Amino acid sequence: MANTSGFFATSIPSLRPRNLPLVPSFRSGFRSSDGISRVIFCSSSIGTEKVSSGASPSESRLPRLVTRGCKLVGCGSAVPSLQISNDDLAKLVDTNDEWISVRTGIRNRRVISGKDRSLTALAAEAARGALQMAQVDPDDVDLILMCTSTPEDLFGSAPQVQKALGCKRNPLSYDITAACSGFLLGLVSACSHIRGGGFSNVLVIGADALSRYVDWSDRASCILFGDAAGAVLVQACDTEEDGLFGFDLHSDGDGQRHLNAGIKEKEMDQELGSNGSVVGFPPRNVTYSCIQMNGKEVFRFAVRCVPQSIEAALQKAGLDSSNIDWLLLHQANQRIIDAVASRLEVPSERVISNLANYGNTSAASIPLALDEAVRSGKVKEGHTIATSGFGAGLTWGSAIIRWG
Repeated sequence: MANTSGFFATSIPSLRPRNLPLVPSFRSGFRSSDGISRVIFCSSSIGTEKVSSGASPSESRLPRLVTRGCKLVGCGSAVPSLQISNDDLAKLVDTNDEWISVRTGIRNRRVISGKDRSLTALAAEAARGALQMAQVDPDDVDLILMCTSTPEDLFGSAPQVQKALGCKRNPLSYDITAACSGFLLGLVSACSHIRGGGFSNVLVIGADALSRYVDWSDRASCILFGDAAGAVLVQACDTEEDGLFGFDLHSDGDGQRHLNAGIKEKEMDQELGSNGSVVGFPPRNVTYSCIQMNGKEVFRFAVRCVPQSIEAALQKAGLDSSNIDWLLLHQANQRIIDAVASRLEVPSERVISNLANYGNTSAASIPLALDEAVRSGKVKEGHTIATSGFGAGLTWGSAIIRWG
């Protein structure tokens, strides 16, 4: 098992008060455009006094030493036009609307069809929405992170999104593959690029088309997934405006057996060979299997690990659950969302959920829900959000962020 935990500090004297133990740390430096060397201090753990529940984020965050901050300034989303209801699925498998909605909270999902747009097109549309909200030109984007486990090219889809946006300066664009945790990892990566690499505008896109890997005859899994894309623009800012308060990231490869879509050899009419001189060569072509999931084990994993991760991220931010305005989880199952909210004592009116309309859209679920909440006026500038992604790998992680 591997884990990463983060916080950053703003002044050297308060980085290591006398009453705190020494902790392992590392330094990362970069040279900015003005030619001055910058230094960032990071650490995996810290001891601190508990913050009172009434403290505001600006008062209670741990001290940090960074040369620049990062904030979320724009969001966008896009979904396919084809909507599949629970009643539609009941025509394929032995199920019904009540059975699905009671167990998952899902009533509809969107699916990319043969006549619909590609996933790359959806990702580009979501990115344009984020850029327009932030009033940033595509040519001012420094980096594009495409968080997806279903790229339309084996070698990645991010460069095609960059092309679709018309970025003339050819910014670096690459894919991040971490399934339903992908957007969270992309968000933390974007902030790291800004803080440690001198980037100014980073697009983080979560986009997946899991419908292409669903066994539509398996009623346990086909009811869950939909396709979508969501994006945010993360922008450099002064440290006083910094919007990533703390994060906590983990992975456990032992759990891969509970949720996976592994490769399998294609069936061939005739074995290729080379007169028997080399056995097993050339190898057979392979394809990916449909999604295989042990729903009970994944549920147990989520309700146990996600609250722990959010609590760890809150602790590193110097906050507790009473300080957050919204809880925004990966939209996998309403029972998981409700169980995590109950564990954290977050009332239902402060929980963001659009699962009923879209199902589990993997890496797209968090930015899609965020975009709807922002554009509806629910999430306002300055609001603090506790967000968490979890899924295949197994991977999971949380971040405490401020919108705007």
